[in-house]
Amino acid sequence: MNFDLTPEQDQLRDAVRALGRKYGHGYFVEKAKAGAHTTELWQEAGRLGYLGVNIPTEYGGGGGGITELAIVCEELAAAGCPLLLLVVSPAIAATVINKHGTDEQRKRHLPGLADGSQKIVFAITEPEAGSNFHRLGTVARRDGDDWLLTGRKCYISGVDEAGHVLVVARTEDSATGKLKPALFIVPTDAPGLEKSKLDMEILSPENQFLLYLDDVRLPADALVGESLDAGLPALFAGLNPERITVAAMGAGTGRYAIERASGYTATRKVWGGRSIGTHQGVAHPLAHAAVQVELARLMIHKAATLYDAGRDLEAGVAGNMAKYAAGEAAALAVDTAVQALGGAGMTTEYGVATLLGAVRAGRIAPVSREMILNFVAQHVLGQDKSY
Repeated sequence: MNFDLTPEQDQLRDAVRALGRKYGHGYFVEKAKAGAHTTELWQEAGRLGYLGVNIPTEYGGGGGGITELAIVCEELAAAGCPLLLLVVSPAIAATVINKHGTDEQRKRHLPGLADGSQKIVFAITEPEAGSNFHRLGTVARRDGDDWLLTGRKCYISGVDEAGHVLVVARTEDSATGKLKPALFIVPTDAPGLEKSKLDMEILSPENQFLLYLDDVRLPADALVGESLDAGLPALFAGLNPERITVAAMGAGTGRYAIERASGYTATRKVWGGRSIGTHQGVAHPLAHAAVQVELARLMIHKAATLYDAGRDLEAGVAGNMAKYAAGEAAALAVDTAVQALGGAGMTTEYGVATLLGAVRAGRIAPVSREMILNFVAQHVLGQDKSY
């Protein structure tokens, strides 16, 4: 078992780290509080090839895998710039289109996803069904050669920044009459598609939306893949990359928080004595958080390696475990950092409390810690399904 990155991966890590530090957490917070987007960072990352590291070279990408994209997600987050759209556009949308799209869909969308000039966001969650695609209420029905989509989606990230949204709907199987999932590439300016911004208690430059689809008319080639049979494989193709890159972003955020707190506690002196970091009551919680973050990073590396090797079932288990571990570790790291800094930890200047909402959300989305425990209990421990 090799825990070392390749020389190329090491170079990628160093380069992305430098780019992240060029912008920094102050830039991230400034954009978020102004209601603006991290456009400059996104565009520069695209020009440098970091957004397309997992996209084949024939479409302008780097020809790497989810391992490389996880490096990008982690290092930008470790610099205080966790970009959620890295997950939904390069990780989910690009993977789905590359693996299950038609030749025309790959040619049309992958080059823009690779250089950052195009963003495609992902819409599966619904108000009633959550992420349970077996219960989705968004339905696609035929109208001649066209498709008509009707339904609602919620907590859809970055719709205001994207040209298209990858919508998960249900279609009727003509042979069985049963509903089956299908994915559609929908322009965000399509007639009948409306969005409503959600007010969130999370400091982020990326917004969340409710989507309303009222007989949104789409051409036949909006369906991902050559037929309806591509729907279920295409849906699952995006879930493991989603979990792995979300986990990487969480691990990077945890690293950032621990670095900020450690720098403070190593130099902060009170009562005329040594630095507060010499006190075990301060140092041990930080050390514990650092251990948890590093353990999560190991599972992320394992999950990405399995995924890139095409071992999807094993990657599913490891990806869920990585997402669980990183969500818990990131929340612990940020909370511990705030506590170590005391009152300073709650200020914008020190840049850790600004991440509290995001890391708490990381224990819920894109799949909750409880659902991951259900998955592990059923698929690893052999327990009966509990839900």
